[in-house]
Amino acid sequence: MFQSYIKPSLRTEGRGKLGSRCSSLTFGFSLGYKTIPSQSNLNPQNTLNESICLNRIVVAHGSKNNNNTHSSSRTSPNRPTETSKKSPIRQCDFLVMGSGIAGLTYALKVAPYGTVAIVTKNIAKEGCTRYAQGGVCAVLDQSDSVESHIKDTVIAGAHLNDVSAVDVVCREARARVLELVSLGADFTRNPDGSLHLTREGGHSNRRIVHAADLTGAEIERALLASAQANPNIHFYEHHATVDLVIDDYMGVPHCLGADVLDLESKEMMRFVSLSTMIASGGAGQVFPNTTNPHVSTGDGIAMAYRAGAVVSNLEFVQFHPTSLYVDPGRAAAVAAASRRTSPNLSKGGSSFLITEAVRGEGGMLFNQSGERFMERYDNRLELAPRDIVARSIHDQLVSRNEKFVLLDISHKPRDEVLHHFPNIARRCQETLGLDISKEPIPVVPAQHYTCGGVNTGLLAETSIQGLFACGEVACSGLHGANRLASNSLLEGLVFADRAVNPSVAHAEHVLCNLGRQLHYAAASADFRGSRQAAADGLSPSMMNWVARTRQQLREAMWRNCGIVRRSVELAQVHALAVEVREAATAALSKHGMMVELIELQNLATVAELTVACALQRKESRGLHYTLDYPNLNDSMKQPSYMMKPTKHYSMTRGMGGGGMLVGGVGGHHIDPLNSSPSSHRNLQSQFDAKHLYHHHHLGNQQRRSSFSSSSSSTKRPTISPSIISPSAAAASFVTPPAQEVVPNSDILV
Repeated sequence: MFQSYIKPSLRTEGRGKLGSRCSSLTFGFSLGYKTIPSQSNLNPQNTLNESICLNRIVVAHGSKNNNNTHSSSRTSPNRPTETSKKSPIRQCDFLVMGSGIAGLTYALKVAPYGTVAIVTKNIAKEGCTRYAQGGVCAVLDQSDSVESHIKDTVIAGAHLNDVSAVDVVCREARARVLELVSLGADFTRNPDGSLHLTREGGHSNRRIVHAADLTGAEIERALLASAQANPNIHFYEHHATVDLVIDDYMGVPHCLGADVLDLESKEMMRFVSLSTMIASGGAGQVFPNTTNPHVSTGDGIAMAYRAGAVVSNLEFVQFHPTSLYVDPGRAAAVAAASRRTSPNLSKGGSSFLITEAVRGEGGMLFNQSGERFMERYDNRLELAPRDIVARSIHDQLVSRNEKFVLLDISHKPRDEVLHHFPNIARRCQETLGLDISKEPIPVVPAQHYTCGGVNTGLLAETSIQGLFACGEVACSGLHGANRLASNSLLEGLVFADRAVNPSVAHAEHVLCNLGRQLHYAAASADFRGSRQAAADGLSPSMMNWVARTRQQLREAMWRNCGIVRRSVELAQVHALAVEVREAATAALSKHGMMVELIELQNLATVAELTVACALQRKESRGLHYTLDYPNLNDSMKQPSYMMKPTKHYSMTRGMGGGGMLVGGVGGHHIDPLNSSPSSHRNLQSQFDAKHLYHHHHLGNQQRRSSFSSSSSSTKRPTISPSIISPSAAAASFVTPPAQEVVPNSDILV
C-alpha cells in the first residue's frame, strides 16, 4: 500500500481531524446533508498516529460493485443515497479526472484522508498508461548518477526545462519506482533477481525499469488492483467531464468540482469536491496519426483553460520516430478486427508504437536503399533524442518520396529479441506476418506525447486554488522543449505524490472558509436547456458533420502543425481551429451535452492553443521546428503561455452557455494573431496576483512559485503577440448540415 508522506505541519497540536477547528463549517453541515464517517479507519501505518478524515454529505447516485465502480443504472444498499434519487449532485472529498498512472497514484495517496471519486470516460483501465511500452526511469545502478539523469533531461529538453522540476523528479525517481515494486508491479528482472535496466534514446546510462515491452499495462494493473480494493476510492466509468466548477473567494478563483456527463444514462451531474485533480492525459487525437487511445482528446487541458488556468508550452508536440507502418487498406481491416475482439477498449490510436527500447537494445534505422541514414544527422545515431530522430526520418521520407523506413533488430539473438519485445513481435506477426527476429520493421513517425499542458508548480498546483494537475495533462517544466524517453510515467508518479500535502491542506481551507461557496456550488447546479444532456442523440446528418469536421481538423493539424512547420500554414490552421471551436460551441448550445460535440470542441480548443503557442515561438527549439526560423534564438529561451482573460469568477457555465458563471465556453479568447502587448501584461498581472495568493494560503511548506525568477526556469507569462495576419476564412466544411443552419448563419445557434 502506498504511504502518504504528510509533513508534521499538517498534523500539529490542535488540528486533529481535518476540519476539527471549523466543525460548524464542515462540508456536510454547511450544505444541510447528513454526514457519514469514512469507510476505513484512515490510519495509514508508519505515517500518522491519528486519523484525518473529511465529513461528507450523502449524495451518491448509483451503486458500488466489488470494484467500487458506479453505474447510474443500478442501485445497491452498500452505497448511501440521497433522499431524492434524481439529485444531480455527487459529493467527494477529492475528485480525480483520469485513471492512469497519475490519477491512480494520487487517489491511493489521498484516500486515507477522505473519499475519492475517479471519473473516467471509458473503462478504468483504458488510457495512455496501459499503452506505454518502454518503461519508467530511475537511477538504480551504481555506475549511474542523478546528476547524469538531470543532464540528459535538460539536453533533451533543449535547455527550456524548469531546472527545479527536473531536480525534484530525478532525485525522487528511485523512491517512487520502488513504491511500484512494493505495490506488486512485476518488472523484468535479471537472473540474479535485480531489476533489469535498459537504455533508450538520449540516456547516457541504462536506467529504464520495464516489464518486457508492456510496462504501462503492468503498472496500470498493479495500481488499479490496489485502487479497486480501497473502500474510499469509487470509480465512475463512462463518465465524461464537461467543465470545472469555479467560484470566487477573496478575489481568487477556487475550483469546487466539475460538471460531468454520464454516458450511459445520458444525465448531467455535478461533482462537488474539496480538492480536484486533473490527470486526464494528453491530446493525441488532435492528430490523425497517433499512438494515443481514442479517449485522448485534450479534455483536461481545454476545460482548465476555459476555467481560467494558465496553459504552457503546447507547441512542443512529440512525434515518436517509430510507429508501425501499415498500408491504409490493411490498417482499416486490422482496426475493424480489433474492435470486434475488444469492443470495450479504444485501441492505442491509429498507430502502434515500436518502443524506443528497440533502438536502445541495438536496433538500427535504414532507408529502403539499405543506407543507415542516421549517420548523416547525429553522432548519437539511433540513440539521439526523439525530436532529432523524427525529423531525420521525416527528411528521408520527403526527400526520397517513400512511405516508411526500416528498423532492424534482426542482428541480435532471436531469444533475446523475443524475450525483450514479445508484444511487438506478436503484433508485427499478426498484422504484417513479419518475424522481427529475421526481418526489419517498417516504421514512420506518429504523434506520441503532449509536452505542454496546464501550467503547474512543484506541488502540481495550478493558477486556480484547489485545482491540481499531473501527468501528461500538465506542464510541470520537466520536459522543456522535448521529453526524454521514459520520463513521462515517472513525472506522473512524482507529482501525484507531491500533490498530496497541498490537496489535504486546501481541503481543510475549504472546510473552514468556503461553506457558502460549497453550498452555492451544489444549489446552483442547473442542467436545463443547453446544459441538459441530449438523450436522443444527434441526427445522422449531424453525426456525419461531426465525424467529417473532426477528421479534417486533425488532417490539417498534421499538415500544418506537424514535425516541420511554416508560419503561413500555422496561421491557416489556427483560423480553422477557431471556426471549428465556435461551431462546436454553437452545436452544444443547440443540441445539448453530447460526448461527440464535447470532444470536438475540446480538440479544436487544444488545436487552437497549440498553434497559438507555435506562432509565438520565432525560433526552432526541440520539438518545434519551423522553416521560417530554423535556428535557436536566445531571446526566446522561455516557456510560452496562454491564459483566458476573465474579469471575475463565479460558478462556471462551461459549454454551450447557461448557468451563472463567467469563464466557460463563449467568453473572451486570446488571439495570438491580433492581441496587443498591453493585453498580455494585464493577463500577467492577473496570473501574478492569483498565484501569490495561492502560495500564501498553503502555509509554510517550502515550495517554488510556478514562475520562478530564474532565467532557466521562468514560469512568468511573457506572451509576445504574433505579427502574422490570419489567412482567409477556413474551408466551408466546418459549416454543419444545411438543414441544421439558421438562415444567414454559417454555424449552429
